[in-house]
Amino acid sequence: MNNSANTGSTITRLLPWSGADGKPCYLLTDDHGGGYLTRLADNVESVQLDMGNQLLGHAQELISEPKTGPVELRYLSARLTESLRDVLRVAESRGARLPVPGDGVALDNDEASP
Repeated sequence: MNNSANTGSTITRLLPWSGADGKPCYLLTDDHGGGYLTRLADNVESVQLDMGNQLLGHAQELISEPKTGPVELRYLSARLTESLRDVLRVAESRGARLPVPGDGVALDNDEASP
C-alpha cells in the first residue's frame, strides 16, 4: 500500500519510527526534502539498516553454534522481528518515494503483452 502522496510540491514521507500505540508517523515536506527531520529520518534509516545487517551476522553465528539454547534463540528471534519491522518500514518509505513510471516507459520483455 502506498501511503505517500505527492500533491504539487508537498510530499508525505513515512518516517522510520512509530508514534503512539505503534501507529505510523508521516512527515509533510517539499520536493527538496532537505529539512532537519528529513535528514534525521535518513540517518535513522541508515542506523536501522546497519543494525539489521549486524544482527543478521550475529544470528548466523548463533544458529551455527550447537550449544545455543532456547532462551538465546528466543531473544534472537525477538530482535530479528524488531529489525525486520524496521527494515520493512524503510523499504515501504523508500518505495513510496520512487518516481511512478509514466505511460511512455517501455516494459521489459517479461512484462510486454502480445
